[in-house]
Amino acid sequence: MKTPILLQASNISIGYGHKKAQTVVASNLSIALAKGKLIALIGANGIGKSTLLKTIIGIQKPLEGTVLLHDKNIHSYDALDLAQNLSVVLTEQLPPSNLTVFELVALGRQPYTNWIGTLSHEDEKQIQLAMELTQISHLSHKKHYEISDGQLQKVLIARALAQDTPLIILDEPTTHLDLLHKVSLLKLLKKLTHETGKCILFSTHDIDMAIQITDEMIIMTPEMVVQDQPCNLITKGSFNTLFKDEHIVFDNEKGKFVIT
Repeated sequence: MKTPILLQASNISIGYGHKKAQTVVASNLSIALAKGKLIALIGANGIGKSTLLKTIIGIQKPLEGTVLLHDKNIHSYDALDLAQNLSVVLTEQLPPSNLTVFELVALGRQPYTNWIGTLSHEDEKQIQLAMELTQISHLSHKKHYEISDGQLQKVLIARALAQDTPLIILDEPTTHLDLLHKVSLLKLLKKLTHETGKCILFSTHDIDMAIQITDEMIIMTPEMVVQDQPCNLITKGSFNTLFKDEHIVFDNEKGKFVIT
């Protein structure tokens, strides 16, 4: 049985339009995000990963092509409908506040609460479930500024889980984390896709780790964008084109980059 596709971008060109001029960052991109998959987006700095993410979540329009979410153009969704189908975790700092961890996770229920924001029994249940899945229930009453960066990243993922969308997109969630917390976070994302059936797409610079833990990877280079299982990408030599530097090469046997 074929895995359902949640989001499909077909032959899109991404970039920026200014009056009559267009700046094309990348063109002819096609990707598919399927239910229950953990997918990493990788590429060199400045290649356009953030622009691609902004385009597929509907922040900016593709210069060409279409992005379909559940077979419907993403730009035809209103804000509330989109928030019930897609959640996003960005790397930006939280604004100053006295919110507790529970209150921060509860913000994920905003697309469902009534106009005065009262939490229903179902809202409370989803919040508790999200905190249990991310193993942060013990932090519930802590202020968000009293916890570590690694814990805060889990809180933001819990907020996205509480939003209860089939698709979650994260922009470089492992930035500023040490090795232990990077591994812990990526294992958590893997666990969540398999336990909840959600699709999680994340951009990352931790390529070697992503190769080991993801179901699929999307590689962006100036020449192409290719999506496949890590083992197939290794076989096809797709990682060899990632960096234009003779001192950084991909060792197919070891399945990782080495410095020569």
